[in-house]
Amino acid sequence: MPENSTSHGRTPVDFWFDPLCPWAWMTSRWMLEVEKVRDVEVRWHVMSLAVLNENRMDELPEEYREMMRTQAWAPVRVVVAARQKHGDEIVGELYTALGTRFHNQGEGATREAIAGALADVGLPAELLEYADSDAYDKELRASHKEGIDKVGQDVGTPVIAVPGSDGEQIAFFGPVVTPAPKGEEAAKLWDGTLLVASVPGFYEIKRTRTQGPIFD
Repeated sequence: MPENSTSHGRTPVDFWFDPLCPWAWMTSRWMLEVEKVRDVEVRWHVMSLAVLNENRMDELPEEYREMMRTQAWAPVRVVVAARQKHGDEIVGELYTALGTRFHNQGEGATREAIAGALADVGLPAELLEYADSDAYDKELRASHKEGIDKVGQDVGTPVIAVPGSDGEQIAFFGPVVTPAPKGEEAAKLWDGTLLVASVPGFYEIKRTRTQGPIFD
């Protein structure tokens, strides 16, 4: 995504997500707050925890392996199918509908929740058929690769990329944050994240997580 401005003249922020991930969901809600207080516009893309982990399943805890096998493919496949058939603009809306049902409402990544999310944004119910189809897996893998190649295989979702001062993209994983900051707190985290991520040679900052995601 090389463009340094959107059609609205705002700075593009490319955001790669997997609807299954509660932490990516929290970060995405923060980014919507950032849109309100900074001159940026989010462009949504899928990445896939299933693709990320497919060659290291034996290293994962059993519970996580089971989630990768039974839940991880369906949501991203449906989002990619919706994008192919209804355009880029629907991706953010569908992600919001999926995340609200999966996480805020506690429905989980069920077929019923996916069907409900499709209805919430006025998409045809037939898109649910792509949950078990590899018809658009090539496009899914390409989107995943575009995001993960910016940060490396050792991280997950979300990935954020934004133009730097020299026009080249600054890309990073995260930030992982809960609850999602709002208003000026959202702006402060954005400004600080960009400041840190733009330093040449910077790789990681982290502290111990003491609680799970707090959904509004």
